[in-house]
Amino acid sequence: MSLKAVRIGGASGYWGESAMATPQFLAEGGLDYIVYDYLAEITMSILARARAKDPNAGYATDFITAALKPNIAEIARQGVKIISNAGGVNPEACAAAARAVIAEAGLDLKVAVVTGDDLMAQKDEIAKSAPSEMFTGGEFPDPEKIASINAYLGAFPVARALDMGADIVITGRCVDSAVTLGALIHEFGWKADDWDLLASGSLAGHIIECGPQATGGNFTDWEEAGEIANIGYPIAEVSADGAVAVTKPKGTAGVVTVGTVAEQMLYEIGDPQAYILPDVVCDFSTVTIEQDGDNLVRVSPAKGRPAPDSYKTCLTYRDGFRAGLLVTFVGFDAGKKARRFAEAAFTRARNVFRKFNAGDFTETSVETVGDEASEVALKLAVKHPDIMGAGVFLKEVSGLGLATPPGMAIFSGLRPKPSPVVRLFSFLTPKAGIDATVAIDDTKTVWTDKAGAPFSPETTERPAPPPTPDDATVSVPLIRLAWGRSGDKGDKANIGIIAREAEYLSYIWAALDENAVADHFADFIDGGAHAAKVQRFLLPGTNAVNFLIDAVLGGGGVASIRNDPQGKTFAQMLLMRDIPVSQTIADRLP
Repeated sequence: MSLKAVRIGGASGYWGESAMATPQFLAEGGLDYIVYDYLAEITMSILARARAKDPNAGYATDFITAALKPNIAEIARQGVKIISNAGGVNPEACAAAARAVIAEAGLDLKVAVVTGDDLMAQKDEIAKSAPSEMFTGGEFPDPEKIASINAYLGAFPVARALDMGADIVITGRCVDSAVTLGALIHEFGWKADDWDLLASGSLAGHIIECGPQATGGNFTDWEEAGEIANIGYPIAEVSADGAVAVTKPKGTAGVVTVGTVAEQMLYEIGDPQAYILPDVVCDFSTVTIEQDGDNLVRVSPAKGRPAPDSYKTCLTYRDGFRAGLLVTFVGFDAGKKARRFAEAAFTRARNVFRKFNAGDFTETSVETVGDEASEVALKLAVKHPDIMGAGVFLKEVSGLGLATPPGMAIFSGLRPKPSPVVRLFSFLTPKAGIDATVAIDDTKTVWTDKAGAPFSPETTERPAPPPTPDDATVSVPLIRLAWGRSGDKGDKANIGIIAREAEYLSYIWAALDENAVADHFADFIDGGAHAAKVQRFLLPGTNAVNFLIDAVLGGGGVASIRNDPQGKTFAQMLLMRDIPVSQTIADRLP
């Protein structure tokens, strides 16, 4: 068991991210682990299509070509262990590619593979049981349209791989934080019922799982991050008691502050007292975050409750096609010109549909951004059940080029093409039905998770709300009082708001109730404000509020044709809202 703090660098938050983190960490030195998170739900469907075309594909190739190959000699020299979910839907192929890199470099490193998450072989059996969608109650999709089915495994199989002597661990779909928690379980000997420790390790993993989002990326006070071309990636120093220190490599840009780390802690967690992972149900509501030096923040341990009895399982399936493009209109009545162009494009496409007895669009989207009077960017997008319908739309939009109102400009390049609409269907799979296999060289072992316990958020004791102020007489923009970060959970938007000072929290809580947030995002919510489902959660430890808004992203992800299908801009929208505060506070705000 390790007695020292374990230093872990978070090198990747998605497939396609910059490869600059690994050289940063190796130049810094002194790291025990570098972890890489590549997977999102849509990534799984893309990788599944790749494997269908080539049995040796289906993994995040960036891990091999950009992370391992250029750096493998230095990784071996420093003895840094590597953990990644780059395996996607084909972990064995990813491991074979990693072994080839190691052999080419003349090194002796052991590669372990964790499998068991891929349930596509059980598709027909799962379809017969017809589970309901866990968030909406929706019906199970057509099995012929399913692209991927993966259970979100936990961290203990990763720890087992390290126990077996692995230098590099490659998994398929596990929860994002598991690549970090697995290292900590191995180092500290944490057990399955060490719930507070497991929650704290998961928090450490959550903070670094999105790379530079913890070091100034997407930060409300973005100018503090400096020259982001050289932004530093996060390093978590985790102690055996679950305390976490967050920093970044010396000589890099970016910034590590209470604000950057708090924004990332709230990012996409939903209910902060019921952040459900395979190994533990986390409660981050009492966590404190304190500045302890230049680019050094200390995060207190979290609280945990027994692990759930099921794995969250995500299925992706095809649901027609989508197409869209951006054009610009300049001059008098730019907005009016743009809308007239959009109407004509839809009309022309529908005229073609009638000739071929084709069905109509299932959804259309028209969004304009800019000065309605002089210059706007127009985004047009459609969904259609058939690729032909999406293609007709693109053809007719292009065909309007000489018939358009004046002042249209479009970036010259290849014409856009239709792409599949991929929807997410989430359901629960009992842990008893899934075993993970850990393989290293010719040795294999099976990891069977403990049964876990049913969990209901209704059993959670909620913190007392802050007192309602009686001196809120002056309105100021929320951004002067708070930091904010937003993202998605399927078709739900998650907006975290963190008070810059503890005394601001009561004013924020009083002004931003569920109705106020529903009203603010009424134009985005399916059915408008009156149909809104908004949840509000308090985190007194960080003087923060987390909001979860349902049915607000047009389906979310690649199922959406909105300009912002993942709610990334929602926090910035909310930070523009005026909040009443006392005259005293207003007078001293910068």
